Amino acid sequence: MPAHNPFKTALAACQPQVGLWLSMADPYLAEAAATCGYDWLLIDGEHAPNDLRRTLGALQAVAPHAAQPVVRVVEGNTALIKQMLDIGAKTLLVPMVDTAEQARAIVAATQYPPRGVRGVGSAVGRVSQWSARTDYLNVADDEVCLLVQAETTTAVAHLESICAVDGVHGVFIGPADLAASMGHRGNPGHPEVQAAIESAMKTIIASGKAAGTLTSDPALAQRYLDLGCTFVAVGVDVLMFVNAARKLRTQFPGAAAAAVAAAVPARPSAGY
Repeated sequence: MPAHNPFKTALAACQPQVGLWLSMADPYLAEAAATCGYDWLLIDGEHAPNDLRRTLGALQAVAPHAAQPVVRVVEGNTALIKQMLDIGAKTLLVPMVDTAEQARAIVAATQYPPRGVRGVGSAVGRVSQWSARTDYLNVADDEVCLLVQAETTTAVAHLESICAVDGVHGVFIGPADLAASMGHRGNPGHPEVQAAIESAMKTIIASGKAAGTLTSDPALAQRYLDLGCTFVAVGVDVLMFVNAARKLRTQFPGAAAAAVAAAVPARPSAGY
């Protein structure tokens, strides 16, 4: 059986992939999102309570649908990466990668020896269909798609060397953390931050790697796609829910509704 990762194939072909962030940590809602036509769904284990079992549930819920799951781990821990790959995650997003050395270590965690250090235990794992994929070990290294997050001024300074690491297939710019790193915490829309983001995207694209990000601003998402970004998430499920719920509440009278109206953000989040 050949290596199979449609998301990785799409990135390599420079086909724009529009995604949705899954922060609800609920397989039922992950399944619902998978029917909405998005190319990819980000199962967030960094800023949402998706642990190993909840991530497994989301992967199982999404599996019958065309939307491709991408799992964001809480950090580039070798043991955690091994577990995520064994339960069937084929595409990983790893946050806070500042240097090429970090990137190389994460690549090694996704690869079996002799290329890497991933522990060999797929025979009892979902990823090999419990050994039904008899040649899984032969194709596993090529099946993995690794995306790393550049989200600090340090990462931006080392971006060319990070992109040059073999085994890194894409680089995701984290707007919120980059804004904080630049002294504009809470304001990723600041002109200096946006200039840094666009410059970083151009560097990534010029390297031949896929560039990606997250924004809840449709116009900004389209601009990033027009710049050549390949994978862009355009919303976060939990924020979509609460914003819609707050808007609905304001349509009915009462002190609580007025308080909700006052709490609704004046502009959409630029991502995190």
